[in-house]
Amino acid sequence: MSTPLEILQKYWNFSTFREPQEAIIKSVIENKNTIALLPTGGGKSLCYQIPTLLADGICIVISPLIALMQDQINNLENKGIKAVLLSSQLSTNEINIIFDNLHFGNYKFLYLSPEKLQSEFIQEKIKHLPVSLVAIDEAHCISEWGHDFRPSYLKISILKELHPQVPFIALTATATHLVLKDIIQYLGFDNPQVFKKSFYRKNLAYQIYHLEDKLTKLKQILQKINAPAIIYVQNRKMTKELSLQLKNFGFKTNFYHGGLTVEEKQKSLNQWVKEETSIMVATNAFGMGIDKPNVRAVIHLNIPSSIENYIQEAGRGGRDGKKSFSVVLVDEGDYYQGEQQLLRTLPTVSFIKEVYFKLNQYLKIPYGDWIQDWLSLDLDEFCTHYNFHKNNVFYALKMLENVKIINLDENFNRKSTVTFLANNHEIFNYVDKNEELGKILQLLLRTYGGIIDFPSTINETSLAKKLEISVDLLKNQLVKLTEDEMINYVPSNIHLQLTFLVPREDERTVNLKSTRISQRNDLKQQKFNEIVRFLKNDTTCRNIQLLHYFGEEKPTKCTICDVCLDEKVSKNKNSTKEIENQLIKILNEQPKSIHELNDFIDIDRKTLLDILHLMIERNIINLNLQNKFQLK
Repeated sequence: MSTPLEILQKYWNFSTFREPQEAIIKSVIENKNTIALLPTGGGKSLCYQIPTLLADGICIVISPLIALMQDQINNLENKGIKAVLLSSQLSTNEINIIFDNLHFGNYKFLYLSPEKLQSEFIQEKIKHLPVSLVAIDEAHCISEWGHDFRPSYLKISILKELHPQVPFIALTATATHLVLKDIIQYLGFDNPQVFKKSFYRKNLAYQIYHLEDKLTKLKQILQKINAPAIIYVQNRKMTKELSLQLKNFGFKTNFYHGGLTVEEKQKSLNQWVKEETSIMVATNAFGMGIDKPNVRAVIHLNIPSSIENYIQEAGRGGRDGKKSFSVVLVDEGDYYQGEQQLLRTLPTVSFIKEVYFKLNQYLKIPYGDWIQDWLSLDLDEFCTHYNFHKNNVFYALKMLENVKIINLDENFNRKSTVTFLANNHEIFNYVDKNEELGKILQLLLRTYGGIIDFPSTINETSLAKKLEISVDLLKNQLVKLTEDEMINYVPSNIHLQLTFLVPREDERTVNLKSTRISQRNDLKQQKFNEIVRFLKNDTTCRNIQLLHYFGEEKPTKCTICDVCLDEKVSKNKNSTKEIENQLIKILNEQPKSIHELNDFIDIDRKTLLDILHLMIERNIINLNLQNKFQLK
């Protein structure tokens, strides 16, 4: 039987583990429920992947992000390890095929979201799988005290009922003491093995600048480091605008945000990884699963949403162990704007009551009834009908989900996809016989590389523009191609899918949860206040502040953050003043040469000369004809 180290060498070409990976893997192999708190870039995925490869059976991986799961699957498949993603775009027949492959196809990993796990059909399928391990990624999502709470994470414990003898491993990069307690409680762990690596990064210099002219400072930083960097900004519009500005200054940049197509994201990422463009301007949609070792600076142009998010994003710099900078550029206006933006995302209890009442009205649900089927809601039409602002309603619906009044479908705003069903020969014959529809097939093949082999997201507006036809006509033609079994076209899900978890009782329904709603709003406000305090505290080492936040005891000063550097400068100023006073006292008696002064003052010759030259410039002393220093 292979050892963990042999598996590491065989598939990852590493000769040693990072601390404490080996101990975590040993705990999992011994069938102990395990919690791994490792900082960003700490190699969490290896802690469940290696034990799975050493055991018979399948590892079920629960993760909140499709992109992160797909990235891990791609990495495994590149190593010849079989893994599959259970996405919500799959038909029942496709799901059946996947589970057949898991039984008989030598697959080792099944990735799915916590929302997907709630399906009784999926649960029944999982019940009959030969499961060896359950891995819960981003486990902080299970806690209401976490910065990214997901209600669906609270139901993961169903896997304990389906496979009571299977060990669990929960992994996260950002967990406070309260979050850790919630992970243990909600997963039903008795005396789990907890491994926690310090968040201290000795090569990462945290630097906060309060200034008005951010762009000038940004240019100076980028010119100084002249190396790969990530710049985080507040919204999608800013990514494109700043990237263009920096290009005009001569920097090689690109941008990335959640609104780009899969192809656009991949192109932007590839160019950055290959350093065709060394600077990535992005929203916080960028970074999860990205492991570029030589990022020399991670720069925030706006206030991060929480300390947890900040330390995760900053941690993407310097993974090669060399010095890297985490920079936040902030002005006083940012604090006010950040506060206002936060308030817009905190729906009041009264507004939530109004949205809930109108939602039931709109969906024609009688008072006292409980409709448990999934219902479709056109959010745009709903907001227009009741004169609501769309963003405000969305945050109200998210809060209704957080307090377990409704469930929202994870695929709201899912982009349109196309999967080719026909082979090359069938496509060629079809294009030959159908000129108009054939043009669309040819355009799809030209526009989206690899579309004939893999499902791809498409942009109907862009395709229609290239063909010089209306978007509606293009969609109708894509439907026709689907009917002819050339492709499978799944239009974007513009409607919100939701289901009710409790009967309709209008105000009473929300009143029962009002305390929870207030607590959720208070928690978001607290997270914002904590990051503001961190940014404004210029008297305590940044590293000490961050480590205290995550419960680490007796942290030491980093010596390289802006606070520590300011302290050094201040001390040097004081010591310089003391030496000046000594020199004035000595020279007050009689002029002396540099050699004579060195006998009186025990510092290196260069430092002494620097201070003497400074005193000459300030007209305190001068050199006489005997080349000796004297008071003026």
